[in-house]
Amino acid sequence: MLIDINLSQYHKHSIIRFNKNKNKNKYPDIDLFIEEIPVAISFNKIVYTVMMCTPHDLEYFAIGFSLSEGIIIHHRDIHDIDIKKHHNGIEINLNISNRCLFRLKQKRRSLIGITGCGICGEEKLDTVCRELLPVLSQIVFDLNYLEIVISQLIAKQELNHLTGSAHAAIYFDLKGHVKVIFEDVGRHIALDKLVGYINRYQLSGGAILVTSRASFEMVQKVASVGVEILFAISSATKMAIDLADRLNVTLVGHCRYDRADVYTHNERIVGKL
Repeated sequence: MLIDINLSQYHKHSIIRFNKNKNKNKYPDIDLFIEEIPVAISFNKIVYTVMMCTPHDLEYFAIGFSLSEGIIIHHRDIHDIDIKKHHNGIEINLNISNRCLFRLKQKRRSLIGITGCGICGEEKLDTVCRELLPVLSQIVFDLNYLEIVISQLIAKQELNHLTGSAHAAIYFDLKGHVKVIFEDVGRHIALDKLVGYINRYQLSGGAILVTSRASFEMVQKVASVGVEILFAISSATKMAIDLADRLNVTLVGHCRYDRADVYTHNERIVGKL
């Protein structure tokens, strides 16, 4: 599934471009820029945080964010999602079950979170790392299919092709076929949208690739929906590697046509490039 690009995700703007390869060094042009707006998230009318992201696929973002924060366990914990547009941003209010309210009160954030930040606004150090069970070991991925995955990723990054400023998170099967892609100005936001989609439609048996480094928050997000393998275009942090090892997640960085660095649980990776 390819999430369609719509006009709300980017804007046209006139610029003056300098290019020594053109007949004129300086010339007027039109460029496309990604839309980035504040999105306020509330649970049962309790304001939780404000994140900066692109204004699309917000239902999946709301589900994925709630899962990643540990406020809900499953999308069925959400009774309703109300999304309202205002002149200065978007407000999302999630009506969650009573059993989730205790978790919410334990994880109150400060109001503002910067673009795509995974832990911005956390008030206590002991709330940064969640208590998650290790994922199961049920799949094996053949690296021979990695080239197919990367080729599809490049082809399907429509928003990034238009603006040059979007991260992507994709879910693909063990034959390398991309099932869904989400793009956003923030890497964590793109992954939250994907996590929400995976949980909403109960996808299983596949892996995730992100167009960024792999931080520990991204490992947490992947583990929260039971995904066993996380691929990243860039490297990983030491904390991400330690957490992936503890949660039984296979973490792979520097993914290219001719390279892949496996940091943890390499028993799920077979074949060669």
